[in-house]
This record gives sequence, C-alpha cells and structure tokens, in this order.
Amino acid sequence: MNHFSILRYALLSGIITINVTLVSAQSFITEGKWRGVFHQPNGTDVPFNFEVHGKSAAAAKIYLLNGEERFETGQPVQKADSLFIPFDQFDTELAFKAGDKQLSGFFRKKDHTGRTIPVDATFGQLYRFDEKGEKPAGDISGKYDFTFKSENGKEDKAVGLFNQKGNKLYATFMRVTGDSRFLEGVVTGNQFFLSAFIGGGVAYHTGTFDNTGQLTGKNFTGVKNPEAALPDPYALTYLKEGYKTFDFSLPGVDGEKVSLKDDKYKNKVVIVTIGGTWCPNCMDEAGFMAPWYKKNKNRGVEVIGVQFERKADPAYVKNAMENFKKRFGIEYTEVFGGLADKKAVAESFPALNTFLSFPTILFIDKKGNVDKIYTGFTGPATGQYYTTFIKEFNGEVDKLLGQPAS
Repeated sequence: MNHFSILRYALLSGIITINVTLVSAQSFITEGKWRGVFHQPNGTDVPFNFEVHGKSAAAAKIYLLNGEERFETGQPVQKADSLFIPFDQFDTELAFKAGDKQLSGFFRKKDHTGRTIPVDATFGQLYRFDEKGEKPAGDISGKYDFTFKSENGKEDKAVGLFNQKGNKLYATFMRVTGDSRFLEGVVTGNQFFLSAFIGGGVAYHTGTFDNTGQLTGKNFTGVKNPEAALPDPYALTYLKEGYKTFDFSLPGVDGEKVSLKDDKYKNKVVIVTIGGTWCPNCMDEAGFMAPWYKKNKNRGVEVIGVQFERKADPAYVKNAMENFKKRFGIEYTEVFGGLADKKAVAESFPALNTFLSFPTILFIDKKGNVDKIYTGFTGPATGQYYTTFIKEFNGEVDKLLGQPAS
C-alpha cells in the first residue's frame, strides 16, 4: 500500500470513526428499569426508580415507580448527548448528560431559577435503598399518630399508614390537606428508609423504631394507634352563616366567563373542585373525577374544576390547564381562579368560612344550595380510605340526584 493509499485509508477510517461516534452519542438510553440517586446539599443520597419504554426520545414513555404507582413523565427531549425529562405540571425537569447505561446531571426548574440538585442514574439496578443490611428487627406495619415538627417549632399532625412486607416498606402520611401519596423503602435492623419522587420535589423519611411501637426521626415521632384518625373532612370547610349558595364568574382557558348561574347548571347537581394543576393531591382527585364524570355525565350532574395556578400569565395558565386536561382526559369545564394562594382563594370565595386545602370539593344540589364540602383528598395510596371516599362520594351524588329541583 503506497503513502497516498495509507493516507486515504486513514482519512476514511477517521470519517467512519467520527460518524459512529456521533450516532452513538445521539442514540437513546437503554430500555428497562433504572435507579436514580439525588445528592442532596446536606449530604443525603435519596434514591428513586424509573422505567423507560421506547427506542427514541420522540416515541419514549418514562414512568416513575413509587410503590404500586407508575407515574408518567412528560415527553423526553434529546439534543445531542443531552437528555431532558420534563415534569410539565411542576415546571421542573431532569437534565442529563446521557450515556447508554449511565446518566448524570441535575434536577432543576425549567427556567433554571432556584437551586439545582445533582442526580445520576444507572441502568439495571432494580433496588431502591441498599438491601444488604441487617434483617428487620420487627414488623412496623400499622397505623400511627404522627407529629412532625418544623425548624421553627410548628407542629403538624398526621396519620401514618405503614405496610411492611419482609424488608420492603410502603407508607403514606395522611393530613387534613391530603396524603403524601406513595412512599417506598426498606427496613433494616431497627431503621427504616422511605422515598418518593414524581417531579415536584424529593420526599425522604428515615427513622428508628423500638419495641414500644414508637417511630422516631429527626423531625417526627410516630406512636402506633389502631384508632388514629384525622378530623372529619366534611366538617372543616363550610359556608358562613347567612350563606346557602356558592357562585363565581371566572374565565375558562379561552377567556369565556363561567358561572353556576349559567343555564348549563340549572336544575342539575354540580360538583365544584378547587385545586391547581401543580398539586399532587389534585392530580389524584382528577384521576378519579375525570373517568367518573365520563360515566355519570348523562345523569344530570356537572363538574367544574377551578384551578389556581402559580402564575397569572394567560399563556402560562392556558398551557398548564390544557396539559392537565389532556393528561387526565378531562371532559368537564375548567376555569382559572387566580394565583395559588390559600388566603387569595378564601378572599375570592367569601361564602367559605376558610380555605385549608387544594383540593376542596363542594357538592351543590339542584336548587343551587351547598350540601357538603370535602376538604383535602384521600387518594389511592391510602387504600381503604380512598375506597371509603369513593363510596361516600357516590352516595352523596345519588342522594342529591334523587331530590327534586324545586
């Protein structure tokens, strides 16, 4: 081979090598299960799990795995060797430098404001927390009275629902405002570890337990109590004295005003939900309400979702509400209530004695009178409490539908 041939061969080889490198860099990440780890500023590593389906970013579906839940992310976007996994309802994203079986990057807001959290992920790691520790010192399944204490000393009461299977642990915390959704972790020795992630923030709880039935953590104590209970959710929010009805005139995504006095709602049972597209418990509520409405809309019942958002910019609001509608298949009317501030909500609806939680659900009879108000939401993670809510919800609607319009 002469020098020209050698040079020509080398150049061709280089071109071929470059092309292969570019194709490899732009190939999508491996399908299957991944384990990610958030590296918190305080030195704590918090794990989460996700699953990838699809061989390209445009066709892929990615699911966050927490307990029995598979929570779909937004559509991933790939640019060269960068992979962005958006969480549209929270205005956040995972921004990775992508390798075939290894990712590294940050969890951050889409607009790049605020702090970022370093995160990496590895393909094929099926565990969540390291399970190579001691065998569990006991079974901490059960119901607990929890007291959480903030740095300023403020106490927050909750009911903890724990379900242990071997060294696997599943839990949720119920508060008057709603539940903490699906937490997953392990028990090793007399320690327990729990985490959850769906894109809004990183949830992490760890503590110890003793043989007296008490759980102890840095900012909480939990005492086992089979009778642990929260205040009646139907007794927390109600109409002020002198009020019987509830009304508003608020714009839909296209600006048209909607009022309970519109002909569409006359002589019908109306369910009004006050929430926000950014709110995890509101997502659970919409996950119930959307299919329920499809099944029951021909019975003389209507639903209005009043959304309070983090920004009042019309383009932002329209995008957020339309994404929410698409995600849950919502066919009932949605309107924009204003900024997501509980005090502002209470001022917007002066008939209410207070406003404690996104979501809050109002049941309105055919005459336009408010019959009941449900504060918060007990979602699928609460098991029997969710089942009870559905039963009570259907019972209340059936009762109102059976009443005369006048």
